[in-house]
Amino acid sequence: MTTAVVMTYDSLVSNIQVYIERNDPTTVAYIPTFIMLAEQTIAAEIKFLGNLTVANSTMVAGNAVIEKPARWHKTVSMNITDTSGDRQPILLRTYEYLREYWPNSSSTGLPAYYADYDYTHWLVAPTPANNSTYEVLYYERVQPLDSTNQTNWFTVYAPQALLYGSLLQAMPYLKNDERIPMWQAQYTAIMNSLKAENLQRIGDRQATVLDT
Repeated sequence: MTTAVVMTYDSLVSNIQVYIERNDPTTVAYIPTFIMLAEQTIAAEIKFLGNLTVANSTMVAGNAVIEKPARWHKTVSMNITDTSGDRQPILLRTYEYLREYWPNSSSTGLPAYYADYDYTHWLVAPTPANNSTYEVLYYERVQPLDSTNQTNWFTVYAPQALLYGSLLQAMPYLKNDERIPMWQAQYTAIMNSLKAENLQRIGDRQATVLDT
């Protein structure tokens, strides 16, 4: 029985050293930066369902500013449980809309709208009248790779993109411009395949919503 080989942070570091043909301490010290930049680039190009996350928490009475979950990237939807136990949607609106809709934050009610207050908080309106359970569906940023976190979504589902993306990030540092087209072609082909697969999954999810 053949065991599937899964990329790890350590194996990725080793592979990058082999591909760039450098193992001097200064270059090796920069490899985590190449990997980090590749992770950010891939995440910016695709929103993958593997990182679609559901979180439940509690809004505190009298507090209209809600803390976002750790590694939040983009909100998909939000709902709140009212005093009867029924879930009610909280709809996305602009910050300006909320301030105009509910100018007196000391007045309270059941939140009907939310907006991004800053990168780590939401603003809701009306200000919650009670401690209320809410649920949020959101895209989460991938837990970054390092020596203590050996695998993540990228190593399991997009190892080639991560490898070639890291090599692309290394080229400017190495001043090896002639190899950029080769790594770019490999990276682009893999990312196009991932994007097509991701769009299909998103399309299937939307179709399911429409059917129901």
